[in-house]
Amino acid sequence: MNKIAFITGASAGIGKSCAEVFAREGFNLILTARRLEKLEELAEEIRNDFNVEVKAIQMDVRIKTEVQKGWESLPEEWKVVDLLINNAGLSQGLDPIFSGDTDDWDRMIDTNIKGLLYISRVILPQMKERKSGHVINIGSIAGREVYPNGNVYCATKHAVDALNKAMRIDLLPYGIKVSALNPGAVETEFSIVRFKGDKARASRVYEGFEPLHAKDIAEAAWFVASRPQHVNINEMLVMPTAQANGTLFNKQ
Repeated sequence: MNKIAFITGASAGIGKSCAEVFAREGFNLILTARRLEKLEELAEEIRNDFNVEVKAIQMDVRIKTEVQKGWESLPEEWKVVDLLINNAGLSQGLDPIFSGDTDDWDRMIDTNIKGLLYISRVILPQMKERKSGHVINIGSIAGREVYPNGNVYCATKHAVDALNKAMRIDLLPYGIKVSALNPGAVETEFSIVRFKGDKARASRVYEGFEPLHAKDIAEAAWFVASRPQHVNINEMLVMPTAQANGTLFNKQ
């Protein structure tokens, strides 16, 4: 059987591109997301284009019972996951801490931190048992610095950075690779979600420069995953040429 990659948040953006790139490289896929229709459409396209096997599971990573149920629904042969890409994540709002929406805070914390933990908790034991596997955690430049009004989102991505380092330590005795992939500005649905469907406001984020594209990050993930067994990329920071840090851009 081909190697198996488990990708969260796979219905769009970076997750979708990762699914396409890893299918191209011969991986069978387990894809999860909340939007089952989009997920099943992608799964069918991938089966037709790359001749690999794909399992699509509707799952909200924030809900521990859904994660457990989704994992338990897999046949035993599909539970031998070689690569976990913890991609599901989001930002909500762009407000100062004193006026932030606490429901937005809960959604970011539950998705970006707890969701990553719930998924990792069901998959890591079989990697530990086999002493084999690789985890790629999709972080952000927001996990390396803090920018105005980014407060809670930046805090969640700092937590992802800390968890990536902690996983690296805890899994070291078992030969399991752990890597962080930290993008700068990537034009996906990210800003549309952040601004709650305001597409005009979201598009202004990327005006005046060429941002990263989802496939750029997917190809970086493949580079990280395809290194020889003795090589682990602990972390990678990927930025558009026009972006120096979280707030400084060369816009034309």
